[in-house]
Amino acid sequence: MMMLIFLFIFSTMFMLMMIFNLISMKSFKDQEKASPFECGFEPKNSSRMTFSINFFLIALMFLIFDIEFSLLIPLIYININFINFMMISIFIILFLMMSLYYEWSQKALNWLM
Repeated sequence: MMMLIFLFIFSTMFMLMMIFNLISMKSFKDQEKASPFECGFEPKNSSRMTFSINFFLIALMFLIFDIEFSLLIPLIYININFINFMMISIFIILFLMMSLYYEWSQKALNWLM
């Protein structure tokens, strides 16, 4: 019974949030309203800054390798035997090497050369 009450409250809150979101949603039908305000002057260029997708990919790969270290370091403090530690470490490193090879085969890293 408690679960049904919780489900009812949760679904009601969800529906209310969705309705409030639809009510308060901004609509940019006018080009002037969608552009940034610059004291009444026409904007010189776009306010959106572009970024290189290649640098984004490198940052993503760095994040993946950083997470790998975050997974390996706690294994040092766990009291497991050496064979299990090596199997887990080799599995993680092989997974990373396969993902690096996949990135290289898809020519995502060729712009660096």
